[in-house]
Amino acid sequence: MSTAEFYPGADGLGSETLTDGHAHVSFSEIFADALRGIPCSVRGVYAEEELLPVHSWLRPADRADRAVLSHCEGATMDVGCGPGRMSAHLHERGHAVLAVDIVREAVEQARRRGVPALRRNVFDPMPGEGHWDTVLLADGNIGIGGQPGALLRRCAELLGPGGRLVVDLDRPGTGLKTHEARLVSEGRRTSIFPWAQVGADAVEPLARKAGLQVDRLREHHGRWFAVLTP
Repeated sequence: MSTAEFYPGADGLGSETLTDGHAHVSFSEIFADALRGIPCSVRGVYAEEELLPVHSWLRPADRADRAVLSHCEGATMDVGCGPGRMSAHLHERGHAVLAVDIVREAVEQARRRGVPALRRNVFDPMPGEGHWDTVLLADGNIGIGGQPGALLRRCAELLGPGGRLVVDLDRPGTGLKTHEARLVSEGRRTSIFPWAQVGADAVEPLARKAGLQVDRLREHHGRWFAVLTP
């Protein structure tokens, strides 16, 4: 699967003015501006338009982050790393880590935190395929592309013997939901891109179809996450 198929609009460089007055720009452009501090919201995932929690991604890992990261073992690939706070925490604690994102600004910010980072789609060839101890899908990144089953299968291919996926989840009762989402910022918006939510109640059958099992399912002050193993 190509980047364009999994992240529609991610690599487009041009823009156009739509009939509602919004300029139509690429996902990468708006997301990069959000990481630089320009307010950006997501439309189509929640009942109402919500601001991206960029402030949370730019700070150091907090206690809830560390609860998730405590389940990462050995060499870890952080898929959809954003500005790299999770990777930076692992790196500081001696893990071999590779941060991966499709947005150049995210990769550059992760590198400024001292983290090895790569601009690439996880469905493209990756370094160390079949040898990673942990693949991390934090901050709802199991929803990337709106096809969590396909994403879990791909991440499982990256693991070595005894490897694990550490995955952030939505709260129980969410189930499995797919959405047509947009990012919106200062009179500009992206094209629609697919996204998914996976609740703690939906991860087991989804994992099973991907050839995985739920080894652990945890909650830390309202944050749910799971450890999946082949």
